Amino acid sequence: MNELIHILPVSLILVSAVGLMFMSMYENKFSTKQYITVSSVLLILALILTLIPLGESYALRPYNNIFNDVLIFDSFSNFFNILLILGTLLTLLIGENYFRSREYFKGEFFSILLFALFGMMLLANANELVTAFIALEIASFAVYVMVGYHSEDSKRVEAIFKYLVLGSFIGAFYLLGVVLVYGATATTNLSEIAAYIASNSSEDMSLLYIGLTLILFTFLFKIAAFPFQSWVLDVYRGAPMIITAYMASTFKIAIFSFFLRAVLQDIAPMIDFWDSIMYVIIIFTLVFGTWLAITQKIVKRMLAASSIVHTGYLLLAFIALGQNIHAAYATVFYLIAYLLSALGSFGIISHIISETKVRVTYDDFKGLAKERPYLAAMMTIFLFSLAGIPSTIGFIGKFYVFTEAINAGFILLAVLAIIATFVSVYYYFKLIAMMYFYPTKEECLENDFNDKRVSTYAIAFLAIITIVGGIGSAIVFFIPALNIDTLINMTQIAIQSLFIKS
Repeated sequence: MNELIHILPVSLILVSAVGLMFMSMYENKFSTKQYITVSSVLLILALILTLIPLGESYALRPYNNIFNDVLIFDSFSNFFNILLILGTLLTLLIGENYFRSREYFKGEFFSILLFALFGMMLLANANELVTAFIALEIASFAVYVMVGYHSEDSKRVEAIFKYLVLGSFIGAFYLLGVVLVYGATATTNLSEIAAYIASNSSEDMSLLYIGLTLILFTFLFKIAAFPFQSWVLDVYRGAPMIITAYMASTFKIAIFSFFLRAVLQDIAPMIDFWDSIMYVIIIFTLVFGTWLAITQKIVKRMLAASSIVHTGYLLLAFIALGQNIHAAYATVFYLIAYLLSALGSFGIISHIISETKVRVTYDDFKGLAKERPYLAAMMTIFLFSLAGIPSTIGFIGKFYVFTEAINAGFILLAVLAIIATFVSVYYYFKLIAMMYFYPTKEECLENDFNDKRVSTYAIAFLAIITIVGGIGSAIVFFIPALNIDTLINMTQIAIQSLFIKS
């Protein structure tokens, strides 16, 4: 029974995705609101199941005679599953009016969303390279479909083809890497690869280094690091706004879940090999992403470009993993901070444009604080967090990342990242200035716009957590669940479970 509890969340998501697919066959009998309600209830149930073992340190391989050691269920995967389910649930709630106001969102869309979540959760539990590839492709193809879901919109079609072609191309690199790894080690199981690394010298592992480098390319593409970021602006711009939020936050967490496991648990003795490559990649990711963000006039593209910069911050913590295990805590915490800030910022834009198409450029946001002060205040909180302003969770995340990078000896990279953070104040505060210090454009005025919606409360919840995550230890120390130290402790338990011999 104990083993069953651990596989229930991912099983429930799979069954829910299939169930919603069958529901979509009778689309005339169910409204979009009903699909959102059913999906949300199922996600909440799955979230409750993942919360049962929260706080425990464990590592299990349930039903190993069936799964053959390709899946591992531990505190690490459970922690990431909580984040993935929560990210999907918030995406659904924030996009509630966005989905309902567009007739092309049918029942099968919500089934595809849950299939994407299933692939991501499977990726977090993967202990084998081929299984990880299958999980990654399940999630990726679901995201491809959601990006181009409205096939009558040329921007959507362009975005899906660009993402599909480039994603399939980089998938070939992953498979070639797997072939080379298998040729070197005669296995694709991560635990067995770790045993091979421990029993061989670096001179005997040239083929393994090449194979893992090709797999690393897939990782860099999926998180939009330089030079694999060329797809980001067009795909994020062409995708539905709420799907852009999902890709920028939740999907990125899923990618890191697998590669963090592989690096920390299995190939840790080898990761110094890539330091020089990663050093250059981080520099160009930060510089190029910053330049792109500065030059954008469309807010959605600016946020997309800034996501490249945040990838640079994450890679800065990632490169420090070989020197300090605390860098893993910093990486996971920053993923949480970015999840909240990115979902909130993209979500507010989708919330605003759900009944209008004018909130696109910086100029279109002029006077928003006078027109809708609460939304402007929440957007300001998210932008503060993205810029790393003190008293937000984004500041705490950046502080941890920069500190661990300096402790690991990457001082110049940390200085560059700090400079990039100062520059980011310009393009984030530019939007804040438009909202507060300029009169509203006539064509942007919206009368009778109802803000008393589910999406409003979901965004408000994110804004509160963003603030609590930054100053929580100071003002809500008496509520353990909201204390930032509690979150850090959960992160530490998750990382440390990777080293339990199961």
